[in-house]
Amino acid sequence: MKKTLILRLFVSLALTGLLLAAAFPAGPLAAEKDAGAGAVLDAAETVFQNMQKRDYPALWTGLSAKTRQSIVASVQKAESKSGRNHSEAEVRKDFETGGPLAREYWDAYLVQFDPKTVLDESRWTMGEIKKDRAEIILRYKKSEHDAVLQLFREGGAWRLGLDETFSTRQ
Repeated sequence: MKKTLILRLFVSLALTGLLLAAAFPAGPLAAEKDAGAGAVLDAAETVFQNMQKRDYPALWTGLSAKTRQSIVASVQKAESKSGRNHSEAEVRKDFETGGPLAREYWDAYLVQFDPKTVLDESRWTMGEIKKDRAEIILRYKKSEHDAVLQLFREGGAWRLGLDETFSTRQ
């Protein structure tokens, strides 16, 4: 009698587990995670593609707020040292529209950095994804070390943190 009761309890628990598994399959959760990874990867790739195309306004929108602020401060300081005083708002607007300051900045940046190394010559591996932060691990084919791209969800979209990823001032 005791064995029958235990057996019924075990069968009942097993059936409940199967019903729950059928009601809440892992597929949608896995698909949601894959979709999240896809959005992160697309956001980062788009920044480097815009860099390669020299589409500076589109590139600007793909960058994190911290990176944009850092660039604005850096350009404003350099302009001030050269005797050309621009307000923070003027510098920001110039970058938003791909104006002369933005072109000068990004053209100089691209002399030092070729986005092709990231787009065509590196292996991309998805790192950790959290609610508002994600990582992509890059391994350039001629490197022994990884670079870990930092992305941030801002305003409902993933933004690449160039400053957060590559700045030596961290």
